[in-house]
Amino acid sequence: MPKAKLQAATVGGRADDIEAAFYEALQNGDIDRLMACWADEDDILCVHPGGPRLVGAGAIRASFDAMLVNGRIRAWPERVRKTESMASSVHSVIERIEVLTAEGPREAFVTATNVYHKTAQGWRLVAHHASPGTAEEPHEAGAAQVLH
Repeated sequence: MPKAKLQAATVGGRADDIEAAFYEALQNGDIDRLMACWADEDDILCVHPGGPRLVGAGAIRASFDAMLVNGRIRAWPERVRKTESMASSVHSVIERIEVLTAEGPREAFVTATNVYHKTAQGWRLVAHHASPGTAEEPHEAGAAQVLH
């Protein structure tokens, strides 16, 4: 989807639309579409599994450029948990990652948090924080018990 179409589609859209566009761009190795999902703010941030905190579009773009140098990244968000308000949406996802190894494709799982804000351009990603993954699909713990 061209950037202009992305912007037009999301002004009245949902944070879910930007999340879908982000992962689609990642899977297609399209850095321009991927960066169009991010807010145009100086303090956007990204943390890749085991990596440092990256602040600003330049640092974030450089990190994705480095990851995409070998082609697209096969990643899908699953088991999305959302906390939403009128101007922000926080999505906790399990990313299913397909990794190509000498033995063939393998799956890995990463837990990520994506934070979206509603801007003048529509919903945009302001933070992506991914934790180191596992070779097996992670289990979810039940709701925490509150002790009073």
